[in-house]
Amino acid sequence: MISFDLVLVFVVLVFILISLFWNIMGVSFTLLIGVVTLGIFGILTPAEIVNGFGNEQVAVVVLVLLFSDVIRKTDIIEFSFDRIFRRVKTPRNFISRMTLAVPVFSMFLNNVPLVTVMMPYVNNWAKRNNLAPSKFLIPLSYASIIGGSATLIGTSTNLIVNSMIIDQTILPGQEKLSMFDFVWVGIPMIIIGWLYLVLFGDRLLPSKAGVMGDFSASSREYVIEAKVRMRSHLIGKTIRESGLLDIKGLSLTAILRRSFRIIDVPSDILLDQDDILVFKGETSNIAELLNAKSGLVLPEVGMLTRLRRANVYEVVVSQNSSLINKSVRDSNFRGKYDAAIISVHRNGEKIEGKMGAVVLKAGDVLLLFAGQNFVSRSKDTIDFYFISKVTEYLNLDMYKSVIMIGGLFSVVILSALNLISLFMGLTVMILVAMILKITHPKDIPGNIDYNLAMIIVLSLALGTAMMKSGAAEMIANTVISGFFPFGKTGVLAGIYLITALLAAYITSKASVAIVFPVAMSVAQQLGIPGTPFALAVAYAAACTYITPKGCVTNLMVYGPGGYSYRDFLKIGLPLNLIHLVVAVTLLSILYF
Repeated sequence: MISFDLVLVFVVLVFILISLFWNIMGVSFTLLIGVVTLGIFGILTPAEIVNGFGNEQVAVVVLVLLFSDVIRKTDIIEFSFDRIFRRVKTPRNFISRMTLAVPVFSMFLNNVPLVTVMMPYVNNWAKRNNLAPSKFLIPLSYASIIGGSATLIGTSTNLIVNSMIIDQTILPGQEKLSMFDFVWVGIPMIIIGWLYLVLFGDRLLPSKAGVMGDFSASSREYVIEAKVRMRSHLIGKTIRESGLLDIKGLSLTAILRRSFRIIDVPSDILLDQDDILVFKGETSNIAELLNAKSGLVLPEVGMLTRLRRANVYEVVVSQNSSLINKSVRDSNFRGKYDAAIISVHRNGEKIEGKMGAVVLKAGDVLLLFAGQNFVSRSKDTIDFYFISKVTEYLNLDMYKSVIMIGGLFSVVILSALNLISLFMGLTVMILVAMILKITHPKDIPGNIDYNLAMIIVLSLALGTAMMKSGAAEMIANTVISGFFPFGKTGVLAGIYLITALLAAYITSKASVAIVFPVAMSVAQQLGIPGTPFALAVAYAAACTYITPKGCVTNLMVYGPGGYSYRDFLKIGLPLNLIHLVVAVTLLSILYF
């Protein structure tokens, strides 16, 4: 029987599909309008609308993202990738290593920081080897997607599905998903996806320079002086052996040795203590030289390098600045502002000589290594104007990185064995990170993804409305009648296909909100467990390859790679079909 509630739910669903397909409003605002409408007409009670805030899995999603940010601050990801890609010479070898390494990290960390860290590696490696970044950026995104789908915490989509299992009432006895329920499809797909991208990626991907290359070419470059410190591991090594030629985005232009200036530096020259190495490079790569393990020290920074936490800023000297016509050394900049001037950019003009002797002019862009008091001391200054914060510098001990990584794997294992909850394990690890001063309590609120939490809560409410009104059951009947001639496996494939198509065009979270209640209704009517259908929804929603808007990491590489929608469809459609076949086949074998 068709009721008013049923009609209204379908109207809301149509509104959501239209809004998200045409990008009329954002996901969270679209869902909010839909859910509030259902609340106004009494289909949802206020308690049902906010019930998701009490769902443990919503908190777990937030904690996973917070912990991923903590891991990013330890630099363990950069350290690992440095070792993995240091000696790579050929494009196929690079893609091979990348599409194996990234999924392993992505199984336990959020995709976004991984892709954020890897994009400069891809761009710089391609630039050094005269290759187009577009040959590597889509494989980077796909590798992170495939790896993320292999564990419960690998992607927020998997956690959202788990939260909906806990919240649903169609199958009261349905058990929630465990940490490694996803690996039976996830691990085979990592291997198959690796083979596909290695064998066909180069043929199917375009060769485009992309905008990252244009941006790098037009971004400000600085001359940086770095001194070989006492007892440095670089002493006695050649330039080639030192690894200094491999630093991302920086090139060694000269060596100052006593009264000599060595230009066109030969790669076999031996380094000595107190050598001053002159680098030219971009702002975002300066942290490479500030790393305590680099064996180098920036003379201007001095004691500031002992700080646990500092920042690199860009500022521009004002027209009325007291710094004008003063040298860097005579400006007393460090004493006045708790920051050291480490480089000066003067509108393309070549600045030579010792940094301390450079005389400042109006309009000079200064690169600063700033301590904790810089912001407060420069609040009312007229000496310069703030341009941007380039990077945060964390001087972390290796044991802290080991504790964080070891703790993560301990939490994963203990959670899989049901000895502790994922929520408590991640909470403890974030507290440990604060005790070790890897992160600060004041940083936590700013790092919480409130928008994602709101989307999950509203998705749960929408699912409740679909179940209460009978919309889920009606759609389930349609799906069953359309795909049942192909058996239970055919119905499972239908659920996967519908979810994948919706995810490609209205985002993964919204597709889960719409299809999950339908999937549970299908399982109930067929009298089979809901687990394979829940997993099918999770895989299909998370593993979207055919459009850039289907996944955040696809959007991240879309512009920098200079891609078109056709590029994603060309390489992504076969991979989507492969994932469908693998997931449906293995889930059918395991559960039917």
